[in-house]
Amino acid sequence: MDLGISGRTAAVAAASSGLGLASAVALASEGVRVAICGRDKGRVDDAVATIGHGAVGLVADVSTPEGATGFVADATNALGTIDILVPNAGGPSPGTFASTPVDAYPDALNLNLMSVVAMCKAAVPPMQERGWGRVVAITSIAVRQPIGTLILSNTARAGATAFLKTLAGEVAANGVTVNSVQPGLHATNRLIALHGGDASAATAGIPAGFVGDPADFGAIVAFVCSEHGKFLTGAAINVDGGAYAGLQ
Repeated sequence: MDLGISGRTAAVAAASSGLGLASAVALASEGVRVAICGRDKGRVDDAVATIGHGAVGLVADVSTPEGATGFVADATNALGTIDILVPNAGGPSPGTFASTPVDAYPDALNLNLMSVVAMCKAAVPPMQERGWGRVVAITSIAVRQPIGTLILSNTARAGATAFLKTLAGEVAANGVTVNSVQPGLHATNRLIALHGGDASAATAGIPAGFVGDPADFGAIVAFVCSEHGKFLTGAAINVDGGAYAGLQ
């Protein structure tokens, strides 16, 4: 299927590995010129080699609003425009209500909420002016079903989801769609390492019977960015092999 986005440009945050990298690869394979960022230059360079298709690698830390805004500015300078924005970042440290001090929350909110706000503030107005744009944020299935040991991530990503839903309604008439994709367990390097090199050990509780393939996740992100997705906005799409059992 031709997604109709060949020749477009995309900024994909925190894409030197994992689901960010998979999303960048999927977009590039559709003819999108991609700029990615990560904190480590060596890993960024390796990711650019994996992506190919003229991808641009930038060293940036999106864990603060300033870093997130800087990434969008640098990506815009490199690409000329940003048609597609994929906000993404790693998660904060694990913890429960009892174990997490109040002063841990601001950094978590900067990482998983304010970085999304800052990237959108920088990238979306030019999309509105051009009459076309896509924002697809990578969040977590924990937004729908909070994970007890991840109170910081649960809190910050839920806030980001509310922000994105609100933004979607404001910019839809300008040809800009805003959605989020909520991954469950996927066979990223981190998950594989946590399970001693065997991602299949994480399949308990996944009705599909297997851990997700990052490449399949990236393909879903690319479709949401496509011309075929122009009527899809304000959605939070769970991609988890059926692990979330709720109706909404």
